[in-house]
Amino acid sequence: MIVVMAPAADAVEVEHVIARLVERGFDVHRSTGAERTVLGVVGPTADLDPAELSLLPGVEEVVRISSPYKLVSRAFHPGDTLVRVRDVTFGGEEVVVAAGPCSVENEDQIRRTAAAVRAAGARLLRGGAFKPRSSPYSFQGLGEEGLALLRRAADEQGMALVTEVLDPAQVPLVAGYADMLQVGARNMQNYSLLRELGKAGKPVLLKRGLAATIEEWLLSAEHLVVAGNRDVVLCERGIRTFETATRNTMDISAIPVIEKRSHLPVIADPSHGVGIRDKVPAMARAAVAAGADGLLVEVHCDPDRALSDGAQSLFPEQFQALMDQLRIIVPAIGRSI
Repeated sequence: MIVVMAPAADAVEVEHVIARLVERGFDVHRSTGAERTVLGVVGPTADLDPAELSLLPGVEEVVRISSPYKLVSRAFHPGDTLVRVRDVTFGGEEVVVAAGPCSVENEDQIRRTAAAVRAAGARLLRGGAFKPRSSPYSFQGLGEEGLALLRRAADEQGMALVTEVLDPAQVPLVAGYADMLQVGARNMQNYSLLRELGKAGKPVLLKRGLAATIEEWLLSAEHLVVAGNRDVVLCERGIRTFETATRNTMDISAIPVIEKRSHLPVIADPSHGVGIRDKVPAMARAAVAAGADGLLVEVHCDPDRALSDGAQSLFPEQFQALMDQLRIIVPAIGRSI
């Protein structure tokens, strides 16, 4: 349920409504826009009579939200949410690009790759220090050593850093190095991890699960917001279907669907979306044209020798060509890059 306050409602009236709801045992989340305040009421609202709230001073409208996700819905927050990661903003006019290797492997590799993607126009460095691999014999990442290498490489290039966290116990460690914490596809429904990230005080990049519906994806985002973190960016990264020509099926349609249903920014990861290097640029261009607020692209200075995901990682020169193409597309849709 949401309570829409009148434009003329003052702070005393808003606090009075919040107090009444808290007295009844509900959690209340406030969204303050340019014209009015909207209160999201979380809890067992089935027995709460909207008329009871409608009579309170300053209340303009009380609306029941039919979708299972409340706080991430457009009904609760009609305007777009802007998520700031250092000097970068997701959800605004700029299409934000994060790029880097799947995994940090050594100092030379991450420094060279960071310099290349920054020169091409990437705003964030991406890279994994902890890697959830299907095979226990595959490279699992460098751990804290990798985090330190990522942080130094990002700082050298004046970039923000986004990296994945796998376990609730890792959150304080990873948050100490990264500017943005990534939830991978396998952890989208790891609710213990989502609760910890909700309290971490760092923006979160939430990837769609391998076979998750859009509703399930938004409900995972709801877990983060309910736990106290509104700085959530959604990431479409392809879903598993019966198709075998690509690693995953890139669901471009999810981007406009999310933008209709939710106020959260949504970006695309075309590298995992198709898993084939020469198909990545086409999916990146399509995602931006469909309205994505940003891209997450895997780039490696020597992908043929990469320890993970080399087949889908772009060479630096391919990434530069992609960025040049995006600089043609983005102005046509009224945005910048």
